[in-house]
Amino acid sequence: MGALHRGHVSLIEAARRDGTYTVLSIFVNPTQFGPQEDFNKYPRDEAGDLNICAEAGVDLVFAPPVEVMYHPDAVTTVRVAKLTDTLCGAFRPGHFEGVATVCCKLFNIVQPDVAYFGQKDAQQLAVIRRMVRDLDLPLEIVACPTVREPDGLALSSRNRYLSPADRRQATCLYRALCQAAERIKAGERDPAAVAGLMREVIRRAGPERIDYASVVDPASMQPVERIGGPVLLALAVHVGPARLIDNLLVDPGATGPAAAPEQWLSDAATGRRDAAR
Repeated sequence: MGALHRGHVSLIEAARRDGTYTVLSIFVNPTQFGPQEDFNKYPRDEAGDLNICAEAGVDLVFAPPVEVMYHPDAVTTVRVAKLTDTLCGAFRPGHFEGVATVCCKLFNIVQPDVAYFGQKDAQQLAVIRRMVRDLDLPLEIVACPTVREPDGLALSSRNRYLSPADRRQATCLYRALCQAAERIKAGERDPAAVAGLMREVIRRAGPERIDYASVVDPASMQPVERIGGPVLLALAVHVGPARLIDNLLVDPGATGPAAAPEQWLSDAATGRRDAAR
């Protein structure tokens, strides 16, 4: 949605490493914002974005106005059920319907062979994967790792909203995720205890409004009753004027870093297929 940063550049770099003709879409999508959300204030920097795209080697930028993307009398939307019932879907009604609809439209307009999405928006990634599978869209979805600042804060366009004090507080999200992951590695299998630890770490840092601190299945986005395999630790926290999200994939049986999500999720869950080159 514009206001590009190094996280977006990492997606461009992944596409270029794969040797593809690279198209980047920039569109602040009104249908994924709720009535009280920040559509009008969402950061926009078209000139800066185009400079970043040129430096990163993007072949084509597709930046349509709203009237091109949505007919004034449009009544068709795309809804991915179940995956959107939890986490951000529970707190932002209609958000993922807007995401799925605009991505479906972008895929139909651009007709890519491969689309690259960041793992930071893990629920969005899962929703897009399922939509692609269920609608038999002829493309491959590739997940790319979350890009972080040296202190762990996940890069986000909404970080621009943070004051210096807010910025210091915001590091508690990744700290909470890491401490929860360590607790799981040490043998904790109760998701309520892990979620409670994340909330405790965040509240100690200052933020009091936590939309969710959850332990969910990374394919279904549903809460787990017991941690018996790979899980997604997911957070949504209000820090100053910004609502920040972050997540971490944790495999209690692994001895090294978390595996990429493609290694965990079945073909049926991900919708991956051979790209049509």
